[in-house]
Amino acid sequence: MRRNFCGRTRREFLWQTGAGFGGLALTGMMSRDGFFDKAVQASDSVQLPQPHFAPKAKSVIFLFMYGGPSHIDTFDYKPTMKGRDNQSVEVKTFGRGGHKNKGRIVEPRWDFHQYGQCGKWVSDLFPNVAKHVDDIAFIHSMTADSPIHGSAMLMMNSGRVQSGHPCLGSWVNYGLGSVNENLPGFVVMLDPTGGPISGAKNWSSGYMPASYQGTIFRTQGTPILDLKARDGVSRELQRDLLDTIKEQNVEHAKLRGDKSDLLSRISSYELAYKMQEHAPEAVDVSKETAETMQLYGIDKDRTRDFGTKCLLARRLVERGVRFIQIYSGGAHNDDNWDAHSDLKKNHDFHAGNTDLPIAGLLEDLKRRDLLKETLVVWGGEFGRQPTAEYAEGTGRDHNSYGFTMWMAGGGIKGGTSVGTTDELGAAAVEKPFHVKNLHATVLNQFGIDPNRLSYFHSGLDQKLVGVEPIEPIREIIS
Repeated sequence: MRRNFCGRTRREFLWQTGAGFGGLALTGMMSRDGFFDKAVQASDSVQLPQPHFAPKAKSVIFLFMYGGPSHIDTFDYKPTMKGRDNQSVEVKTFGRGGHKNKGRIVEPRWDFHQYGQCGKWVSDLFPNVAKHVDDIAFIHSMTADSPIHGSAMLMMNSGRVQSGHPCLGSWVNYGLGSVNENLPGFVVMLDPTGGPISGAKNWSSGYMPASYQGTIFRTQGTPILDLKARDGVSRELQRDLLDTIKEQNVEHAKLRGDKSDLLSRISSYELAYKMQEHAPEAVDVSKETAETMQLYGIDKDRTRDFGTKCLLARRLVERGVRFIQIYSGGAHNDDNWDAHSDLKKNHDFHAGNTDLPIAGLLEDLKRRDLLKETLVVWGGEFGRQPTAEYAEGTGRDHNSYGFTMWMAGGGIKGGTSVGTTDELGAAAVEKPFHVKNLHATVLNQFGIDPNRLSYFHSGLDQKLVGVEPIEPIREIIS
């Protein structure tokens, strides 16, 4: 057993530094690993934070359509727009092109049909998702504070248009803890073209400890970058290196007097060590049946990438991961749903990549009896305007005045629609809901009172939904 220059072993160092605080942290971790006799342990399992009331959801899968899908071309049926193509109308809009009071109508380029017992109208862009409308609740009157991608993305993810605040996935894990100590509680999977605007701010833990931030998972190769051990490095040596890192952080924390940061750092290193063993298994789909692969569209070139992500999301849910976010679209322009020029080409492409995988995810979760405790959320940072952005072409500008999102599973009342936009889809007119209402609904389904969940920072009890009381969207809760 090696000793340092002070003549102490690492275990002695950990035990004696910080008035024994390092030893306390080490004892807690060793207890969870079963090092001590169960008879003398206070509990056989880690004690997780308790919800405020009985939860209906255990995990959430957020299908983020980055760029802003057009609600009036997907799920918000506007039959009166048919035959009005290129007609000039007075309508107030606000997007990338600024404020306008008049525009040229671009009528929907796809036909709508009714589906399910609820008779929901869905466009031909989503023929597979349409088969599941009886499990889906559509919110047609969503509103946001910004029509600009960067700030709108931050709002949809963190509830604020400014950066530096924890994201929804961070709040969920802070409020409930993680039921799987070998995998992150918050996982993000990006589009092959790259990440969204503002990058990692969209899965940041903000002023919370880094252990609550999102972890990027890849669908090919090593699931998590820099996690795979170098050739010739044994698990024993990795464990030894981890112990050394812990010692260094204990010493630094003692000098700063920052013991809470110490626990966060040790927890992060411990999780990284465990993920080296468990993350590869979680993303290994080789044992899935051919029928399952086909269900998600993994057997087709076009849907393989997004289908693989959706399948991984199901596997992560099975392993207790709280929050999984999957991005459709990345980078800029037509690499995402931001249809400023050719609306039909853009939406045909992105909907064609995602429709079958999303439908497969809903079906797979339901047949495995997971949908009832898994909340699935679909939507982008805003919608799109009913009028053309330019003098020519079919492109639509951003629209934060009214757009559609949907939820399924996790205690959500399927086959329902709530809220409306005006006859052109320009703005919410009946039961408008803010992004904060959406966040409140997610927390509510986890058994968390959105107005009570807080984190003390900068002299204030910070909340995801802000200081004003916010209600969840009760019309869609079963």
